[in-house]
Amino acid sequence: MYEETSKVTEKTLDKGRAIDSLREEVEAVNLYDQRADATSDEDLKKILLHNAKEEKEHAAMLIEWLRKNDSEFEAELKEYLFKS
Repeated sequence: MYEETSKVTEKTLDKGRAIDSLREEVEAVNLYDQRADATSDEDLKKILLHNAKEEKEHAAMLIEWLRKNDSEFEAELKEYLFKS
């Protein structure tokens, strides 16, 4: 938190929590992908890639929460996602 929490609304605090969590989930995907690339053990690779997939699911859930709770973010998602 960069600002004094008593001056920040609960909605802003919750959005910050979601954004922090989203960043952590995406970073975890990258770490699992790197570890899967680096290992020569196929069983471990499968586990690591499975873990990365779960982190992607978590990231998607957080993006959906942000969409539902921030109308400007929702508008940007509608503008840029799933375009050819």
